[in-house]
Amino acid sequence: MFEQANLREPRNVLVDWILRGAIAVAFVLFGTEKFPANAGSPWVKLFAEIGIGQWFRIFTGAVEILGGVLVLIPWTTTAGLALLACTMASAALILAFGLGRPADSIVSGAFLIGLTVFWWSRRNR
Repeated sequence: MFEQANLREPRNVLVDWILRGAIAVAFVLFGTEKFPANAGSPWVKLFAEIGIGQWFRIFTGAVEILGGVLVLIPWTTTAGLALLACTMASAALILAFGLGRPADSIVSGAFLIGLTVFWWSRRNR
């Protein structure tokens, strides 16, 4: 009677791999977009507006690529999700409060929510 209350719903491994793969591809692409230093690049302009320096653009790109790769490795998925969630939270905060453009922070906020929901769905399995 009580042992049935402790049974967990089995995790669909294929769906898990597809979602982790999609997250990894998205963030590896987002990260690699930040590396070219073309004067017309929107990333160069954005990070110049932030005012910390262009090294921060390279650092952010590297963190996004690292997080994407960590999400793919089964035993480092949680670390990758945490790294990417912190990156998206930072992006949303910088856009909303540092640059005074709260409407631009919606995309990074949506990614933060999506990553958090995915982590939450995995944590009990």
